[in-house]
Amino acid sequence: MNHTRRGFIKTAITATAAVTGSRLPCFADHHAEKDDTEPRFQLSLAQWSLHRTIKKGELKNIDFPKYAKDKFGILGVEYVNSFFKKQAKNMTYLKDLKSRSDGEGVKNILIMCDGEGQLGAKNPATRVQTVENHKKWVEAAKFLGCHSIRVNAGGPQKNKEELAKNVIDGLISLSTFAKDFEINIIVENHGGLSSNGAWLADVLQRVNMENCGALPDFGNFHSYDRYKGIQELMPYAKGVSAKSNEFNNAGDEVQTDYLKAMQLVATAGYKGYIGIEYAGEKHSEHDGIIATKKLLERVIPQLKV
Repeated sequence: MNHTRRGFIKTAITATAAVTGSRLPCFADHHAEKDDTEPRFQLSLAQWSLHRTIKKGELKNIDFPKYAKDKFGILGVEYVNSFFKKQAKNMTYLKDLKSRSDGEGVKNILIMCDGEGQLGAKNPATRVQTVENHKKWVEAAKFLGCHSIRVNAGGPQKNKEELAKNVIDGLISLSTFAKDFEINIIVENHGGLSSNGAWLADVLQRVNMENCGALPDFGNFHSYDRYKGIQELMPYAKGVSAKSNEFNNAGDEVQTDYLKAMQLVATAGYKGYIGIEYAGEKHSEHDGIIATKKLLERVIPQLKV
């Protein structure tokens, strides 16, 4: 990115902070001590929970913060880039979105980024282009006050070590860029080898950068033991995605033991936002979000921390 563009973004961020009285976002240390007056865990809402509502045109991205607060009493939001993909560099739009979220007292947490290429692409030039594609989201995340963008550790290779080396290269390049913006690059277990907790943990260990970490997702380990995967990724976690799909009559998620999963989160020393991501179809999106929220509110007081 050229210095003119970088300067414009930083100037816009500084000006907005001065007007709103908010502090500029910094690297989030989710394993550090927090003020005793703050709850250890706070709930955020992943926008994907409402993807059907959004695709039907019943909810616009610009209204997401207010919707999360009014409908669910949730004061943290996690965006999905595909719902405002054409607006990544539109400062008028981003200023409006930030003004609305600030006005509602809603914290912008992160942007989940899809469709921007493979960070583990075999061709070096393709990896470079993928990094370039993600830079606009780093800039947008900084302006909105997010602490991270979520990326995917994808690539075409079946060989674990070959893919690992290429993903590491892509992550280091993007994280180096994001460091200047004080934005974290966090990887979700999101299919393929990334859903192997040991493989992804090894990748993050080898990247070895303060602003590169994990977003463990309860439901995306697939054939891999989800509790083992959560435990392996939590040392690198800068966010947690409490994915849900279906609930029984007792209000428990049928695929994930939330008490067991959240105990692993707590034991790892994590402090921060727990993202509600309802991805099922048996319940309505509204009911699925409410059920997930109620379950977390029931489980969290039971944790041994």
